[in-house]
Amino acid sequence: MPTTAKPAHSRSMTRRVITASFVGTAVEWYDFYLYGTASALVFGTLFFPDFDPLVGTLAAFGTFAAGFLARPIGGVVFSHFGDRVGRKTMLVYSLLGMGVATFLIGLLPTYDQVGVLAPALLLLLRLAQGFAVGGEWGGAVLMSVEHEQHGRRGLAGSWTQAGSPAGLVLSTVAFALTALMPADQFAAWGWRIPFLFSAVLVALGLFIRLRVIESPEFEQVKSSGATASVPVLEAIREHPLNIFLAVATCLAPFVNFYLFATFVLTWATQSLGMPRGAVLTIVAVAGVVELVTIPLAAALSDRVGRRRVFLTGALLFALYAYPFFLVNAALPGTATLAVTTVVGLGLIHPLMYGPMATLFAELFPPRVRYSGASLGYQVGAILGGGFAPLILTSLLAAGSAVVTIPPYMILVSVLTFGAVWWATQPGRRFEDEGLAPATSRGGTA
Repeated sequence: MPTTAKPAHSRSMTRRVITASFVGTAVEWYDFYLYGTASALVFGTLFFPDFDPLVGTLAAFGTFAAGFLARPIGGVVFSHFGDRVGRKTMLVYSLLGMGVATFLIGLLPTYDQVGVLAPALLLLLRLAQGFAVGGEWGGAVLMSVEHEQHGRRGLAGSWTQAGSPAGLVLSTVAFALTALMPADQFAAWGWRIPFLFSAVLVALGLFIRLRVIESPEFEQVKSSGATASVPVLEAIREHPLNIFLAVATCLAPFVNFYLFATFVLTWATQSLGMPRGAVLTIVAVAGVVELVTIPLAAALSDRVGRRRVFLTGALLFALYAYPFFLVNAALPGTATLAVTTVVGLGLIHPLMYGPMATLFAELFPPRVRYSGASLGYQVGAILGGGFAPLILTSLLAAGSAVVTIPPYMILVSVLTFGAVWWATQPGRRFEDEGLAPATSRGGTA
């Protein structure tokens, strides 16, 4: 049953909120992706030096995956208070936590200096990163979406999504610049610079986030006394199917992203023999393209529907699996890798990732929206993203990439296609702004 409409805020405040979500998310993902880039390029030799280079990279990607294991825990903790205290407060704490952990990684001693304590500390700080970023996404998305009017929410939520490639571009450029140093200096101390620079970006993000106001839909929930006592348990109890669908929805877009943003660094440098700087530049260019195509895809979803845009992306990812590797094997070179990476990351990925934020927000009512959306997204991030570089590198070690990797890409595409098809069935989403639970739409039906 509908309730009173949400309080209206000025367009200027809505724009400020969307900007704050974009900038803060970009900073957090800059920190998070630094680790993935460093894992592909230097962490294997610095923290796991006794291993074969490929095995050392696998070990580094293992600690990379550990950060994803902490994300649902962070998502549960931050979303509990986000659904009870407010979205804005939790976003400030998540940004601070991420910044401190990333800065400390830049100060870590290596294996040669302190032995096994080095990878242990690296793992601990990676877990802290995962915990912090686990609370980031849901709050940033909801601040943007809940401040915006219907018919424009896909575009509003997409700016949080665009923060991800923005962070990728920043982290990749940072590493590309430091990689210009002599190899011995880069290994000795140059790799630390991008991590230490995080302190400046976090300060900027905090300055912007502290100048916005709370989500109007959360204000309505709180003023009506409708906040859930334990939001995550209510979300699981009342909307289990929607959480499951959210998890499966994440698989293809996350595998897509980490294939072209992280794994390609290992594959291109070790298997194709390409220069590290050239591959980093390619990934950065693809990320810049995404900064434009993510909002475009989301705006298109406002016009033609989330289903059509998202399903198109999942289908194209499956169809692209074999061509990407076959073309690069037949015509190896930086130009080929650049074109095929831009197509995969800059054109196909946005069709799924652009509408995702608003689609997840629409799957849950406001009183448990932070908890439901965060839980689905972060568990999906583990299965689709956290293990993707590890799985892809293992498949590469098992045989030719052309043979071993495309079936994995096709499998996750099929699973995501089915989940999105079901999640966008009429009546399943909470597209209204009312506070009525309407559990039949989000439960087991």
